[in-house]
Amino acid sequence: MSAEIVNLRQFRKKQARSEKEAQAEQNRISFGRTKAEKQLTRSLNEKADKAHRDGRLETVDDGA
Repeated sequence: MSAEIVNLRQFRKKQARSEKEAQAEQNRISFGRTKAEKQLTRSLNEKADKAHRDGRLETVDDGA
């Protein structure tokens, strides 16, 4: 019935480090793209948006 003794200060620091590392990994995924990758994504999004707009049955009027 002997339990392992844990230093709470060390445990909290270890937990904080792992949370920071998880956040850093997420940031690397989100923001760690090259300029060429960003431009490619932007151009693909614009192309998809244009195709979506061109496929509409009705045009949007100003209502004036």
